[in-house]
Amino acid sequence: MRKWAILEPCDREAYVFEPRKIMIHPTWEGAFVYLFDAEDALFSRADEFFESEEDAVEAWEEWVSPEGWHVIDDPLPDCQCDCILPVRVKGRDTGNPQWGKYEILENGEWKDFTPEPKDSPDTASGQ
Repeated sequence: MRKWAILEPCDREAYVFEPRKIMIHPTWEGAFVYLFDAEDALFSRADEFFESEEDAVEAWEEWVSPEGWHVIDDPLPDCQCDCILPVRVKGRDTGNPQWGKYEILENGEWKDFTPEPKDSPDTASGQ
C-alpha cells in the first residue's frame, strides 16, 4: 500500500522546488518517495529512495500537514507508480510504449488521457 500527504512549507535545500505533496511507495527493494511541486500535481517532480518505509516516513514526518497520511492501493500493473490515478504510458502493457501518450482506467476501460500541461511528466519528472 502506498501513502501520500500534503506537506507544510519546508526548507529542503536539496531541491530546486519546494515539495508540496509526498507519496511513499514501499517495495521489496525499499521505499520510493515521490515529491510533487503542487498539492494537485498528478505526477512527481523528484524522487528519493530509502532502505525502508520507516526511514522514509522518519525523514519527512515533521513536514506532513495536520491532516496526515492517506493510504491508497499500489499501482496497477504497467501504471505510473507516482500517480494516484490509474494512468499508464500507452502501449506499455504490450511492450510497445508510446512515450508521451497516456491512458487512464475509467469504469474498467482504458481511455486516452492527456495530462494538463502542468502535470505532464514530460515537463516535470521526465518519467
